[in-house]
Amino acid sequence: MAEHCSPTFAELATQLGFSCEEAGGLVEFRSPFALENWTLPVLEITIVLGAVLALWYAIVRLRRHGDPTDLVLWFGATAYLFVIEPPLYFPAAFGIEDHVDTMFAHNVFTVDFLWGRLPIYIVAIYPLMATLAFGIVRMLGIFRQYGVLVGAICVGFVHHAFYEIFDHLGPQLRWWEWSVDNPINQPMFDAVPMGSVVVFAALWPMSLAFCVQYFVGRQVDQGRNFSGVELVWRTVVIGLLASVGTFLLPLPATVLGMSSTTVRGVVYALELVVLSVVAAVVMVRQWRRLRQDGATGPRYLNPFVQRYAIVYLVVMAVLWITALPAFFDAVDGETSNGDPIGNLWYTLACFAIAVLSVLATFTLPRAGDDAAAPESANAAVTG
Repeated sequence: MAEHCSPTFAELATQLGFSCEEAGGLVEFRSPFALENWTLPVLEITIVLGAVLALWYAIVRLRRHGDPTDLVLWFGATAYLFVIEPPLYFPAAFGIEDHVDTMFAHNVFTVDFLWGRLPIYIVAIYPLMATLAFGIVRMLGIFRQYGVLVGAICVGFVHHAFYEIFDHLGPQLRWWEWSVDNPINQPMFDAVPMGSVVVFAALWPMSLAFCVQYFVGRQVDQGRNFSGVELVWRTVVIGLLASVGTFLLPLPATVLGMSSTTVRGVVYALELVVLSVVAAVVMVRQWRRLRQDGATGPRYLNPFVQRYAIVYLVVMAVLWITALPAFFDAVDGETSNGDPIGNLWYTLACFAIAVLSVLATFTLPRAGDDAAAPESANAAVTG
């Protein structure tokens, strides 16, 4: 598909070690031993396995408890992916090349789609990360106690912590390459564009969580029954509206930063600070309240989220540890191989938030045998 090899993408692909013109077909397979380095298949296995298990658990929960929320979240995140990603890969095909140049290029993995643009782990990371963040917030009972909007803010906060651990490591290990000359990617926060730090790490999951909880989750909690057809169209709508939310939420930074990347970066940072302060205060208060009040009835519990969040954090910790020698030897923000490094202190803060969020779900009082039941035991899906 050489006609879609824009100069920017071709240059990024070359830097990553593959040829844009030779990246083949809708689907391409390659040996894990032929990849750039050993961390790529480790990342791929971790994310893809997690997404598959998340889907399996969502199906089991629907069948056993009549709760479709996790399943709608999984497919809503996937729908969002296919709305937002293809135009970023092929701006010319969508007629937006005069406004949006190639922003990044993924490296090639064992399974790739769309002529080397879309690794399978990217397809998987959207529903996996959303499931982990949404599940943690839901286990803390924040949606039920504080409502849809505040719950969605907390999901964005938790997702941001998990995602930035990965986001600040990827460029150094050549999982992808950012086009730093693209104005949309400015300003940069070390190796990561502020747009990625704020929009893709925090605001899109916030938008998705709001839509999922508004259209499905809150009604399931109230005992609403959905037919299969209703769930399908609501999932599609959730994917589309979450995309709209991703456009609307960063508008202050987009508009105010049109003439200055510095202003854009400051506004991005302010948005993230506000979101983080609100979420941190709410999550700590809710955890303390549940600890003090004790279990008062059936409580949502997601063992998959609790366990796989630990797996994810352990794998990322190992990958970060193996990357530290090259990180500390870097000069002017680049390793000896010319790869950009992320921000270690910010990553450590995200690790701390992610670990504390997971631990919080383990330290809540149990509600007896009903702990794994949905908030409304009568929730069911028909048809």
